[in-house]
Amino acid sequence: MSPLRDIVVIGGSAGAVEGMLGIAERLPRGLPASIFLVIHVSPTAPSLLPRLLERRGPLHSWHPLDGERFEPSVIYVASPDHHLLVRVSDMGVQRGPRENGHRPAIDALFRSASAAHGARVLAVVLSGNLRDGAMGLRAVADAGGAAIVQDPQAADYAGMPASALALVPEAEVVPLDAIAARIVALSGGGAPDRLEPRRGPGRGAMPSLNRLAGPDSPRAPG
Repeated sequence: MSPLRDIVVIGGSAGAVEGMLGIAERLPRGLPASIFLVIHVSPTAPSLLPRLLERRGPLHSWHPLDGERFEPSVIYVASPDHHLLVRVSDMGVQRGPRENGHRPAIDALFRSASAAHGARVLAVVLSGNLRDGAMGLRAVADAGGAAIVQDPQAADYAGMPASALALVPEAEVVPLDAIAARIVALSGGGAPDRLEPRRGPGRGAMPSLNRLAGPDSPRAPG
């Protein structure tokens, strides 16, 4: 029997913000897994993603502090210009060297989770350009973890998922709208919620997603 994957690491770049919001709105309350997320953003961009995720889905989300212990049913989002690392029971938040030109880097997140938790890890590569995440996904798969790649043919930007799939050909290729269901199934979380976007009266206007585009995106500022 495969182990439950209760350490979920997700990485993306250009085109990944809207995709991650769609995943968040399909995840159930009480998900028995911790989710760690790196999306490439400008180091000077406003830190909006945790608030957007909470508006769209039932799970709490925030930027963790260095040394903070993690818990299930939370989406931990890497802070701009800081790597997010997963340790045995807590997280590292560090301004280490850039990897693949990025800080935060997806490879750093995936590699740290794999080293600490082995087969308990589920890694997901979303839309983006270039190759960040491919080596980290390879590390997860080599340690017995589960690897998922967003279908490159349907991704807004195919470079990142295609690169990951080239290095980890055994990875499961999943359409974006089915990734939440796979996270739920592999973590033992039961049936996913069917939620509408949480945009009720008084919540304010949704900020432009272009402000969160990664630096490898033609939509990124600057």
